[in-house]
Amino acid sequence: MSARDGVFIAFEGGDGAGKSTQVGLLAEALRAHGREVLVTRQPGGTDLGAAIRDLVLHGDHVSPRAEALLFAADKAHHVDLVIRPALAAGQVVLTDRYTDSSVAYQGAGRDLGAAEVHDLQMWAVDALVPDLTVVVDVDPAEGRRRRGEVHDRLEAEADAFHAAIREHFLAMARGNPERYLVVDGTQPPDAVHAAVLDRVRATGALDAVDGGAP
Repeated sequence: MSARDGVFIAFEGGDGAGKSTQVGLLAEALRAHGREVLVTRQPGGTDLGAAIRDLVLHGDHVSPRAEALLFAADKAHHVDLVIRPALAAGQVVLTDRYTDSSVAYQGAGRDLGAAEVHDLQMWAVDALVPDLTVVVDVDPAEGRRRRGEVHDRLEAEADAFHAAIREHFLAMARGNPERYLVVDGTQPPDAVHAAVLDRVRATGALDAVDGGAP
């Protein structure tokens, strides 16, 4: 790997798991090692994505199939306009959620079929998958406690919905351990970050610039 190679890392997990905190910590560490980092999120990483995010998470009822299609549209647009160009420029792209969220939330949580939603997502992103997917794992009760009293439309779903999502994230990770890292999100943020950094170092994202300095 050279310093011009882009690296794509996604953070997944249930609502309230602490993904955004870990994205920020990793971005800071990578920049300290000389990497150019793009931090983004789905939905919401483009103007179109922000509109879709507001519609789906804060608007009126959206039918499950329409929800899956809207999230797929967000990802198709986001990948074409943001992610692929950044990777081509040699940046490290960190995204707070990617296709696995749709597979877990709409495929498992909404019971639309994980295989069907996966195929839709892969078509939308033209089969672009992360080099590493970090699943920050907490149980639904802990996630709800952390979120407090304010919930968007998906966060407000019952614990059974969130339990199905959690189990599907863990099942995806078990099925492809070379691409996934599952970390215990109940640990202190610094401990989670240390585990993430160890795995990211193995991708070469740090070594590419400075020869692997800690």
